[in-house]
Amino acid sequence: MLAKPVEIVPAGHGLSYEPKWDGWRALAFRHQDGVYLQSRAGRDLGAYFPDVREAVNQAVAPGAVLDGELVVWAGERTDFSLLQRRVTAGTGRDALARSHPAHYVVFDLLSAPPGLPLLDKPLAERRALLTSLLADAPAQLTLSPQSTDVAQATEWLRTWTAAGIEGLMIKRLDSRYEPGKRGWHKYRAYHTTEAIIGGVTPSLANLETLLLGRLDEHGRLRYTGRTHALRPAQRAELIDLLAPHTSAPDGTVHPWPQPLPASWTGHLDRPQPLPYTPVLPAVAAEIEVDIAYEHHRWRHLVRYRRPRLDLAIADVPPLNSRF
Repeated sequence: MLAKPVEIVPAGHGLSYEPKWDGWRALAFRHQDGVYLQSRAGRDLGAYFPDVREAVNQAVAPGAVLDGELVVWAGERTDFSLLQRRVTAGTGRDALARSHPAHYVVFDLLSAPPGLPLLDKPLAERRALLTSLLADAPAQLTLSPQSTDVAQATEWLRTWTAAGIEGLMIKRLDSRYEPGKRGWHKYRAYHTTEAIIGGVTPSLANLETLLLGRLDEHGRLRYTGRTHALRPAQRAELIDLLAPHTSAPDGTVHPWPQPLPASWTGHLDRPQPLPYTPVLPAVAAEIEVDIAYEHHRWRHLVRYRRPRLDLAIADVPPLNSRF
């Protein structure tokens, strides 16, 4: 089951609120002979998360199907890059699981032992059964918090985003579980900050997105992220402000490769190199970003708001600043 984005947190009778975790969505099927972990795209994740698979196998009886989020903690916040390392670690995966164990934050129960289907049951009933099922589970199997109090949910937004919570999930307590349907809602927490426009796609004549950067401690412009598609009015206000980098007066070379490497774009499913048009890094942009900022890059597309012509490039927050 999926979620539709909303711009404000809805309030009303019969709604429940849960933290939106910054991890990998996964279903856990507890079979008689073990556990099958499945990604949202239908891929087998079991080999990458043997620790979670073993925790489910030991704590949950056969016949259960769980829905939740895989996360890895680094100190006091979740670290998405440590999830990604599970895929690339190879023979070092077991050592990584010991040093940074994954947690499975469970928020729904699709089938109860010994195989009782629950898809047509209301969320409130599924939640009660899930709470009972995980009552004695180890710390690696965590029941996601849930509240019907919108004030409590707002407090989570204020205090938990520093720990890696992306926002809120909003669900009706009387709703059934409908695989593939966007029957839930999600609210993502955003912060306003600034970055430097260092490139555009595909061209200045056909402006669609902005490529953004910030200065490192040596004054070099480092790539930090890409915007959503610009609206026509936003394109119009930028067209006369941006200049191609080929007109750099001192002959300096643009600091980013052409095209941008696939690994820079943040896409996990079949990433591709990104051709772009370099521009003179002379214009600051006000943007809205979420909390997913790791290795000096925003993992998700950011929202462009307006040019900040009142700011010098040196006034933009440095590379090591999240917001």
